[in-house]
Amino acid sequence: MNADRPAPAPGIRLDKWLWFARFCKTRALAQKMIEHGQVTVDGVVANRPSATVRPGQALAITLGPVRRAVIVAATGVRRGPPTEAQALYTEHAAQRLPRDQAGLPPHKLRRQRR
Repeated sequence: MNADRPAPAPGIRLDKWLWFARFCKTRALAQKMIEHGQVTVDGVVANRPSATVRPGQALAITLGPVRRAVIVAATGVRRGPPTEAQALYTEHAAQRLPRDQAGLPPHKLRRQRR
């Protein structure tokens, strides 16, 4: 290994990171989210649960009606308590918009009888 170049930051599987950060209850649900195109990494739709995520990368995660934009702060080593999970990312509050503000009508209006 060349001594002039620093070692790359350690990475972790995307599905594992989503589970560690408590965006999903199980890794299987995280894999389904990724396969359905609900997660983007640095603006590119993630198409593989085995994609590597490193600190500093930007993720956009669609959870139901909410799209969350986060920056990976750490990879984590286990699925710990919620306070430990929140330390794995920083969230952009301005990016957390309900999907109805992105063009869909609110849930109540979609369900009303006409």
